[in-house]
Amino acid sequence: MTADRSGEAGAGPRPGDEAGTVPPIALIGPMAAGKSSLGRKLAARLGRTFADTDRLVVLEHGPIPELFAKHGEPAFRRWEADAVRRALVPGAVVALGGGAVLDEHTRALLAHATVVLVTVDEQTAERRISGGGRPLVADGIASWRRIAAERDPIYRELADTVVDSSRTPMAQLVDRLEAWLAERGL
Repeated sequence: MTADRSGEAGAGPRPGDEAGTVPPIALIGPMAAGKSSLGRKLAARLGRTFADTDRLVVLEHGPIPELFAKHGEPAFRRWEADAVRRALVPGAVVALGGGAVLDEHTRALLAHATVVLVTVDEQTAERRISGGGRPLVADGIASWRRIAAERDPIYRELADTVVDSSRTPMAQLVDRLEAWLAERGL
């Protein structure tokens, strides 16, 4: 794990955070990293609400592959940004879609959240994306690799801490994050 964005461990609330509120925890990272699974388990452990922005988009607009086919990526990104805006409320744990960080308004909102970058190695990602349903990686791991490399600098700039889901059981990742959050009073 890394120090928070301020460079100081336990630096406290960020400018703009309301006094007395617990900032949301946002899980970002490449597709197939396990953000939703980790977020769900972390929220349960902490007794917080959980939201998956991809799931919110699906519930409101339909399956993501169909949205890409019918409306294109720009429309999907607008719906995704709206879902992120509504989900990032104080105290919530929110799993963001892999490309959500491409939106500048989403990045601005993340400045007021505790951001966890969930990484995954290529072999694990390949195993997880097999079976389809992910429109941006229809041709498999080559697309995943390219997209992950393009987005990685953004993920790392936004992240307060990093966990890798490749070989560590989710329960251990939750333990680590719970301890890391407790050290910072979050």
